[in-house]
Amino acid sequence: MNLIIPQWPAPSRVRACSTQRQGGISASPWDALNLGGHVGDNPEDVKRNRQLLVEKAGLPAMPQWLDQVHATDVVGLSSAGETPLRGDACITTEPGVVCAIMTADCLPVLFCSDDGHEVAAAHAGWRGLCAGVLENTLAQFRSPPDRIHAWLGPAIGPEAFEVGAEVRQAFMAQDSRAAHAFRPAGEKYYADIWQLARLRLHAAGVSSVSADSRCTYTERDDFFSFRRDRITGRMATLIWLL
Repeated sequence: MNLIIPQWPAPSRVRACSTQRQGGISASPWDALNLGGHVGDNPEDVKRNRQLLVEKAGLPAMPQWLDQVHATDVVGLSSAGETPLRGDACITTEPGVVCAIMTADCLPVLFCSDDGHEVAAAHAGWRGLCAGVLENTLAQFRSPPDRIHAWLGPAIGPEAFEVGAEVRQAFMAQDSRAAHAFRPAGEKYYADIWQLARLRLHAAGVSSVSADSRCTYTERDDFFSFRRDRITGRMATLIWLL
């Protein structure tokens, strides 16, 4: 199982990782480490993949999986919580509780406070990003934005993320600087979702932003991509406190 470990200035009691597609038991087209239970895969294979993740990643507990809907709701997690919970971001202050979001092109974003007391994860597709899922997540922290670190994980890259003019307009209506994140492609545009996220985070007061800018669409052997394959699995990006 290949795990991406964020390279960011997180406190020592913060642990985080992001999965790739290798290391599980699911058959094609969900091969192999599909962690999504909503994509048509054999439920028993998904269950086993999730258990393998706990074992191989050294998680303190099974992640509290969200029912993600491309919106902006943030769920507070505790050890007494029940899953699935509907939302596109989650936050906890409790050690041993694993925040998780699933992606297959959308941008996973992790957060931690500089004092190591709060962690969060957000699912930022373009709709949620534009609607304010990152700002909503920051609003749940006790720490001010300038004391929060953010990490942007693998997502569909700017050479593959083709969008319509209405997407560009939606972002520009909130911040004209978003124009720099779009490159013309005929009647459409290629969008840089990492640049858009950085712009939103910096505007919200977060200056510490790190990233792993690998493209889920072009790196077929390593990542699931909904836009590329339609029927496919899901990766997970996770964060927890010791």
